[in-house]
Amino acid sequence: MKNIFILLLLISQVTIAQKLKKQEKTVIDDLKTSINYLASDQLEGRLTGSAGEKLAYEYIADEFKKVGLVAKGNDNSYIQPFTIEEGKEILPSTHFIINDTDIDQNEFFPMAFSGNGEVKGNVSPSFQEKGMPWFLDIKEIMQENENNPHFDLNTAIRNKAADCKQKGASALIVYNSSPSLEDLGFDGKSKTAIIDFPIVYLKSNVSKKYLSDNTANLNIDVKTDLANKSRTGHNVIGFMDNGAAHTIIIGAHYDHLGRGEEGGTLGGSKGEIYNGADDNASGTAAVIELAKYLKEAKLKNNNYLFICFSGEEEGLFGSKYFTNNPPIPLDQVNYMINFDMVGRLNDSSKLLTIGCFGTSPFWGKILPEKSKVITVKLDSSGIGPSDHTSFYLKNIPVLFFFTGSHKDYHRPTDDADKINFIGELRIIQYVENILKETNSVEKIAFSKTRDTEMSTAHFTVTLGFMPDYTFQGSGVRADEIIDGKIAQRAGMKAGDVIVKLGDYPVTDINNYMEALSKFKKGDSTNVTVLRGNETKSLNVEFQ
Repeated sequence: MKNIFILLLLISQVTIAQKLKKQEKTVIDDLKTSINYLASDQLEGRLTGSAGEKLAYEYIADEFKKVGLVAKGNDNSYIQPFTIEEGKEILPSTHFIINDTDIDQNEFFPMAFSGNGEVKGNVSPSFQEKGMPWFLDIKEIMQENENNPHFDLNTAIRNKAADCKQKGASALIVYNSSPSLEDLGFDGKSKTAIIDFPIVYLKSNVSKKYLSDNTANLNIDVKTDLANKSRTGHNVIGFMDNGAAHTIIIGAHYDHLGRGEEGGTLGGSKGEIYNGADDNASGTAAVIELAKYLKEAKLKNNNYLFICFSGEEEGLFGSKYFTNNPPIPLDQVNYMINFDMVGRLNDSSKLLTIGCFGTSPFWGKILPEKSKVITVKLDSSGIGPSDHTSFYLKNIPVLFFFTGSHKDYHRPTDDADKINFIGELRIIQYVENILKETNSVEKIAFSKTRDTEMSTAHFTVTLGFMPDYTFQGSGVRADEIIDGKIAQRAGMKAGDVIVKLGDYPVTDINNYMEALSKFKKGDSTNVTVLRGNETKSLNVEFQ
């Protein structure tokens, strides 16, 4: 029976293949070539700024060159580089020497808000002399706040450090003599403001050995040397100039999760390769195939710009950079099409989600298009977890194509052998029809949508704004305030930087989300924001 089933399956697949036209078979072969390469282990998951990303953008640029696209990156190339600031790193020159013993860097670390500097002296943990290193045992602080749900240990240490600095300490050495385990480590992504003197934390093995006797005299040599850490990502941009007044942008991100170095994974062991065949080698391949199609098509009433973004997985960095540094004027852009995960069209449901339906009244005239091979589900919102959001925020109509999530999403099992290549072909053909429909019309109108907030699954409440994930300052900057949501009713404006939510300081997106998780529907609190040079406190009630 099993052999009969396999035979019938093979016959069915052959029958489907026989129905394909010669050109369609060519497209499928090309999709396989692109996706198999981009999702191969050789590219190690295409992490932004990695060697694998370089192999990927070289491949895409070469494909754009074969098509004959004009290079629209920097210096007459297809590549548009951009910087991702990763935070801080501890440089090797950082050291802690006590009684001539050089402590291993695994046994101590500078606090993320430490300044750089070197301090030496003969000191005692019990004595605080101006101009010398001081010691801080956090045992008492932890005991006092054991039942305080609003207590944050890092904030408490920073406040103590600021006080010690003001009183004359030249450095602060922090340790914990209590049996309670402290959850501390070097947080390189923290954007907490720096206190300009060395602040180090000694782990328990060292503190027990050297600091058990408060009256001991210790020769200390402490040096903190922290530096900003960054990576360079690379967008790939090609232009088809038809001499038209307006340009249609067709894009997809090509980066993925590498070996899970930057998080965002939902499974897999440390060091495994996240190949990202569906997410988003599939979308990248679709962009390449549409460039080939439009090179030969007679759709010349628009120019076409093809872009493959990097940095999407870490916060839409590439598309954000592109829209702030466009190689063509954005007011000449007709609309933008974004492909993200279009490789898993279900053979049974044939369901394709098209997002951003509400970003132009024109979409209602041509969508959904009747199709024998695709069932369309429409979503109105212009904001979503992919690169079209960066264009929507610039008042550009967008469409977002997506075949749905699956059990391999953000896991090492998202491999090329699971791609539905015929399904992806049908999606490309569907988009070709949209391009035909818009070839005979003028620039289409933009409209705002009633948006839903991104990434709210872990919280029972939200404020209702789109964060600027590329913001490098302290706090969380609002890129877009969503109509009708709590933030708008409270008076927040685009550009406001949240620095405090209730009693919780906010320095970055991570502790903003942590603070948000403390609230539930019905709670009221204050949101402190920076608006230019002003500090404002806004009242919110979570609903």
